[in-house]
Amino acid sequence: MLEKKIDVFVSAFGPHLRYFTGYSGSNGLMAVAPDRVLFVTDPRYGEQSKAEVSADRCIVTRDALIRAASKQTLFARCARIAFEKESCSYQFVSDLIATFPASDVVPVEGIGAQCMVSKDETELAFLRTAASITDRVFTDLLGLLRPGVTELEIAGEIAARHRRYGAENDAFDSIVASGQHSALPHASPTTKAIGAGEFVTLDFGCVYQGYHSDMTRTVAVGRVSREMKKVYAVVLDAQRAGVDAARAGITGKKLDQAARGVIQRAGYGKYFVHGLGHGIGLQIHEEPRVSKKNSEPLVSGSVITIEPGIYIPGKFGVRIEDDVVLHGSGCEAITRSPKELIIL
Repeated sequence: MLEKKIDVFVSAFGPHLRYFTGYSGSNGLMAVAPDRVLFVTDPRYGEQSKAEVSADRCIVTRDALIRAASKQTLFARCARIAFEKESCSYQFVSDLIATFPASDVVPVEGIGAQCMVSKDETELAFLRTAASITDRVFTDLLGLLRPGVTELEIAGEIAARHRRYGAENDAFDSIVASGQHSALPHASPTTKAIGAGEFVTLDFGCVYQGYHSDMTRTVAVGRVSREMKKVYAVVLDAQRAGVDAARAGITGKKLDQAARGVIQRAGYGKYFVHGLGHGIGLQIHEEPRVSKKNSEPLVSGSVITIEPGIYIPGKFGVRIEDDVVLHGSGCEAITRSPKELIIL
């Protein structure tokens, strides 16, 4: 803020509110000056904010949150107000400009995201617990996957078991994709029944204390072809190469290439159609990006996914994904489910 000559940074973005103040409700606003933090919410969250929020001042109001905040001394003689452009709606920015006509309201990039990249020990404990819950659910699924069970039935089991084992929610809509559907990287589960001799790709995660897990495993139901075994082995080798290369200091681009190169050399390069991974934390997708577009070094304490895949249209797809914590000398995999090909 000092470098950018920002007097006050304002955000109503849920992950920012939780990270900087502890608030987990759905309606709040924070205003951060270099020396103090103001938090504002409405009466529905009055008691919750008392229990959760850490700020120099906490206001509960029936007024519009921005208007209530503007009356506080934190905004006195405020020349430059910043918002993070990646996380603010047009309406929010319009209200800021209307509320502070005498101030310069400016967009900034990455202020919140940069603070949230490196996780502390408390955050890492939450992420490890989230990953362990998802691992436990995967173990259960191995006893449920069989011919005739539908993709939607398995998705329902994932959601129920996440909560049974202590998660707050699913991290995202689970992907359960069998047969030709597994060639769609972001397939939605359908009423399709799982067939014998098919791959089933399971991409799912949960939320624990606000923090997300994200795991993908591809398993086979019944006998698999030689081609299916070959493709699976290539993806597994690529995923292991990515884990082996992952460390603080490597760029997102170089880490992506460490895994992508394995797939390219095997002749399947055109079938790996996305980046290698992404950061996870209070959001399922956050900084850093692990792709050929990111030339910035990855930082210690980041938690990222490593998820190469091969998707052959009209046939099948394979993806394997782990969550790992980056350190200076390597990484710690917090996803523990087996990665070798499982044939049920």
